[in-house]
Amino acid sequence: MPFSELLTQDQRLVILRALAQDLGYSHNESIIHSILEEFGHKCSRDKVRTHLSWLAEQGLLTLNDVVGYYVATITQRGVDVANGAATVPGVKRPGPGR
Repeated sequence: MPFSELLTQDQRLVILRALAQDLGYSHNESIIHSILEEFGHKCSRDKVRTHLSWLAEQGLLTLNDVVGYYVATITQRGVDVANGAATVPGVKRPGPGR
């Protein structure tokens, strides 16, 4: 697997895990961008939007456009993927106990 694909899969998992751990199960794209940077992923805002759109297409989260900013809310399927109870090709599976 190419290194770029490994990064993409990990970035998507980081997004899902951040949403799953939030009390409201949602974050705006700016917070998600900051979270990715905290986990060592330097990526553009455009890349964040691309990930969010892809994850929404897979049914792992929903997107709400609020005055030009995405607000992402994780779905139950997304929680299952974030916790490793389900797998989706294109999202890294978390390690045991994580």
